[in-house]
Amino acid sequence: MDLQQTVTAAFTEKFNTPPSLIVQAPGRVNLIGEHTDYNDGFVLPMAIDRGIWLALRLREDDQVVVHSLDFDETAVFPLTNLQNTQSGWAEYLKGVAWALQENGYELRGWEGVMAGDVPKGAGLSSSAALELATARAFQQVSGFAWDAAQMAKLGQLAENKWVGVNCGIMDQMISAAGQAGHALLIDCRSLETQSVPLPPALDGSATAVVILDTTTRRGLVDSAYNERRQQCEAAAAHFGVPALRDVSIGEFLAEADNLPELTRRRAKHVITENLRTLNAAKAMQNADADLLGQLMNESHVSMRDDFEITNDELNVMVAAAQAQPSCYGARMTGGGFGGCAVALVHGEQVERFVTAVSRQYHQQTGLTPNIYVCQPSAGASVISQN
Repeated sequence: MDLQQTVTAAFTEKFNTPPSLIVQAPGRVNLIGEHTDYNDGFVLPMAIDRGIWLALRLREDDQVVVHSLDFDETAVFPLTNLQNTQSGWAEYLKGVAWALQENGYELRGWEGVMAGDVPKGAGLSSSAALELATARAFQQVSGFAWDAAQMAKLGQLAENKWVGVNCGIMDQMISAAGQAGHALLIDCRSLETQSVPLPPALDGSATAVVILDTTTRRGLVDSAYNERRQQCEAAAAHFGVPALRDVSIGEFLAEADNLPELTRRRAKHVITENLRTLNAAKAMQNADADLLGQLMNESHVSMRDDFEITNDELNVMVAAAQAQPSCYGARMTGGGFGGCAVALVHGEQVERFVTAVSRQYHQQTGLTPNIYVCQPSAGASVISQN
């Protein structure tokens, strides 16, 4: 049974009537453009065909009642006098309600059942999917217009200020505005987006995006993340610009020797990663899977050597993927220090690729990876209305 059927059946059982509405919002994987977002740079994520599904109906009062099948818990909260009680997943819903109301949206209550299939803790942004599914639910029952960029900003506001996680805009933006068959080039300064198609294989058949979960989880990520951020800000200050996105490769090379060695390497990653991301978008527009793969490979080297955010398992996983003849390119994706890699693979050879990479990774690490074959999917959307 797929998730749409699952939440529909669970809602019908719980409320003795079918839902009047089903919404979904996807998780995401970032094809290229890592740690560029907080440097006002460019990212190239795609929404994946895994997400959060929500079956719901309007209530006549100001209560929100949501049952999570994944946690087997029900959250109940009023839209007036919202309180942050640190109650786990429910705070994401409350945070979205708070952010919408703070920005002048009049909300109505609803009740629903939700379930998701975004792997938790793998860096595929189950939290943004939850925020945008919630925003879609409120938009539908409250009757205001859907503005993907505005909803992404409010999802980010909820996560930053209500939940207390200092994320950039990428996750919410791709979950709000993703397009089937396409990745989205996002300018993290202007929030302008450009959709770019996944390139076909050289023989014209489809390519697939394969997410390779090392099953290692990030340790010390907050301190390391803040440290990288400070190093990038120090480099921007050295160049006298608001962010590293404003430094050209020529300016960087001319001044590189005057930077402290660590700051220089951190800046080099961000400046070259922005270039790679823009070139990757062009490669996709030109249906050039080879070039996209080469840029992904170069990105991994930069994250490993200059930004130093990979771990042994990620390096083993990426090398195993790159060794397969069906793989165009592979790189670490996400915050780093564990989590996932992403590979672009010939669509007709995916099964062989998955088997070979699994075996090789297990032989070298003793760990069993989780591997997900994904297609680029639509952003937060209304699936059905009764």
